[in-house]
Amino acid sequence: MTRPPKPINTLLVASRGEIARRIFRACREMGVTSVAVYSDVDAGSVWSRKADRSYPLPGVTATETYLDIDAILHAARQVGADAIHPGYGFLSENAEFATACRNQGITFIGPPAEAMRTMGSKVEARAVARAVGVPVVPGFDGRADAAELARHAERIGYPLLIKASAGGGGRGMRLVRESGDFAAALEAAQTEAASSFGDDSVYLERYFEHARHVEVQVLGDSYGNLVHLFERECSVQRRNQKIIEESPSPASSGTLRAEMTRAALELARAVGYTSAGTVEFLLDQDGSYYFLEMNTRLQVEHPVTEMVTGVDIAVTQIQLAAGERMPFRQQDLRQQGHAVECRVYAEDPAEGFAPSTGAIVHYRAPAGPGVRCDDAITTGSIVSPYYDALLAKVITQGWDRNEALRRMSQALSDTVVLGVCTNIPYLQAIIRHPAFVAGDFDTRFIEDHMAGWSPGVELSEDEWLAAAAYEAIAAGIAKPVRDSYQYPNGFTDPWSVTEAWRNVP
Repeated sequence: MTRPPKPINTLLVASRGEIARRIFRACREMGVTSVAVYSDVDAGSVWSRKADRSYPLPGVTATETYLDIDAILHAARQVGADAIHPGYGFLSENAEFATACRNQGITFIGPPAEAMRTMGSKVEARAVARAVGVPVVPGFDGRADAAELARHAERIGYPLLIKASAGGGGRGMRLVRESGDFAAALEAAQTEAASSFGDDSVYLERYFEHARHVEVQVLGDSYGNLVHLFERECSVQRRNQKIIEESPSPASSGTLRAEMTRAALELARAVGYTSAGTVEFLLDQDGSYYFLEMNTRLQVEHPVTEMVTGVDIAVTQIQLAAGERMPFRQQDLRQQGHAVECRVYAEDPAEGFAPSTGAIVHYRAPAGPGVRCDDAITTGSIVSPYYDALLAKVITQGWDRNEALRRMSQALSDTVVLGVCTNIPYLQAIIRHPAFVAGDFDTRFIEDHMAGWSPGVELSEDEWLAAAAYEAIAAGIAKPVRDSYQYPNGFTDPWSVTEAWRNVP
């Protein structure tokens, strides 16, 4: 449905962390006033200071703050925001929030609530896919009690997946390999689905032992124009969470890419989709593809698509929400080179990926040709236990995949985070693994190749210097050099500490 242009002057970002900072940057480029909202824990955070204005959300937990629709709308009214961008996570795929925004005359940076509601239900989304001739993973997505679900499971065959109908991100999902395990897995999946999404309904899908996860980025305007920005490979996942993405997919061919992108556009068109969205597919070993789901928001991994297409997806998304026409045609778009993204988390791979919290006493982002880093931290930032552990996304681009991977290896080596544990050594091991380098991997890469991994002792020069400096200070043989800037919780500039170490006789 066509809607007249409605200029956006003040945009509130109802999210936090690196994605909020990313959207603030898009606002600056467009001349739009940006507004951050922040919880008590996030007060003074580096990302919130990047907005033109900010507004507090009293509370600590996500439920009290970033998930509170009334609190977000109250903040928007207080600052005079005429638009809200939900980022990703939190309220980004909440159709009720989108409706509430529009009922108050606030532009929601996202698709129509009806499209969000339809594609947010995995069962309804599968029905739409079947209606337009897009293949779906064989399974069962009707309403049934436990006994009937067990009978359908026998028909589908094992192994299979039990998946939550109302959500994603790996929550409410269980892999079942034998019929004797089905009842317990079903109960666990339904309990987790109810807790995470307020809906315990599930559906069943055949599980493919060796398949790839490939997704297509789409953009739509309110004039009926739809384009795709090609595909991304997202097969490297730990516990159903993506940790490395790239574009193009190493498994893509001209024919396959044409078929999958056509299918993605057909699905988007069927629900009247506008804004940025991602259609996800499962790619089997024989080249068959199956629709999985549609994410009706800006994806975490959108930077790899931006790198290879030159399209600023965040800016374009805001333009489309303001009622502008698509600024390019499908024939204008090309993939140039190859891009890879690694997600850097505050977690300890040596301890079962346990979350790591506390103060970051030294942070240095990577830089160099073909290197981009989307982050939300700085020296002195506090990593709290209340929200997602994502610290930064390191993205590299090269003329081909090999160059992108070489640059990624160097970029990860150049990324220094002291004070909390990160998964950087784990990421390095993956991108250097022969199977990954050869592009010979699927969604079981972690289970098949990383089960026996243990961290080495390699440290960058900066990490060695900083560690030695703190040991020297603890031993009383050196004192930190304090400068005029005082970091939170009494921390001083770690570069000054490092220099103190260099000056020890």
